[in-house]
Amino acid sequence: MENEKRNWRDSNDRRDGKEREGNTSRPKRKRFTRSVSNSESSYGSYKNSGRRTYNKTSNSEFRSKRSDRNNSKDGFKPRRGRSNDSFYDTPPLKPSYRKDYTDPTKLIRLNKYLANAGVCSRREADEFISAGVISVNNKVVTELGTKVLPTDKVMFHKQLVTLEHKIYILLNKPKDTVTTVEDTHNRRTVMDIVKNACSERVYPVGRLDRNTTGVLLITNDGELTTKLTHPKHNMKKIYYVGIDRDLEDKDMEKMLDGVDLGDFKVKADDVRFVKEDTRKLVGLEIHSGQNRVVRRIFDALGYKVVKLDRVFFAGLTKKNVQRGKYRFLTEREVNMLKMGAYEK
Repeated sequence: MENEKRNWRDSNDRRDGKEREGNTSRPKRKRFTRSVSNSESSYGSYKNSGRRTYNKTSNSEFRSKRSDRNNSKDGFKPRRGRSNDSFYDTPPLKPSYRKDYTDPTKLIRLNKYLANAGVCSRREADEFISAGVISVNNKVVTELGTKVLPTDKVMFHKQLVTLEHKIYILLNKPKDTVTTVEDTHNRRTVMDIVKNACSERVYPVGRLDRNTTGVLLITNDGELTTKLTHPKHNMKKIYYVGIDRDLEDKDMEKMLDGVDLGDFKVKADDVRFVKEDTRKLVGLEIHSGQNRVVRRIFDALGYKVVKLDRVFFAGLTKKNVQRGKYRFLTEREVNMLKMGAYEK
């Protein structure tokens, strides 16, 4: 075998016109080595066939370099973590729900038609009808209670009125925000938060106090709004209530048995502590839709409400929705609300 190797090398050398003398072993190739500058040597050096070995840095040095990078003046920020740039604050895209079927032979009140089209509320529509600015099939209508067909030509101030697509928005309401479409005192409203969500005229379903946070539905579906706000439907609502002192067991029993608020008596469906280590944060499940009913319950028992957050409403929660942000309901959630399949 050794002789065969030597003959192979000799044949190669003869072909190149060179004759090996003396040593028959093949010489080692000269490896490429790179000289490293001082700036590079602080991070690493090349050794052994071009491999680069990095000098280990201590944790304190790594943290200092990372903090320098975070505080750099050129605006560079690390990739990890969420940024405060406007890219992450872009509003969610408006979904395209399946168009609801409208019976062309079913009559509808004219004020409801105008409200569903997003022109105005039903009360304002009655005022416009009385003023004579509404026409149906080129005839001015001034009689309240007039009914029209979906196929009729309805004009408002000589402009054609068409029915809008339904929009359903779930808002995690922040504090210091009024639940109304317009405020005469120029305070911040929930409509200011969702003003760029859609072009349709929408309005909040129900009402939350100015400093009450949590789940709030905003839509232009009048029939669904009536279903969710009418007292006979008794929508389930869950609140997290922060109070100024520990809740006593006897007061929990009073909530379950019923608290007399003067004009009516209200009973809680369930009362529990949200955390095991504190009795100042209470979870309250209730179906009553009376105004400020939760605060009035605790006021009647001698407690001061310092924090009130609605975490559940008609099967909807604020999961994955930050405070002051919103999202559109999925088609499945919309169908659930319309069919009444939510938890009662």
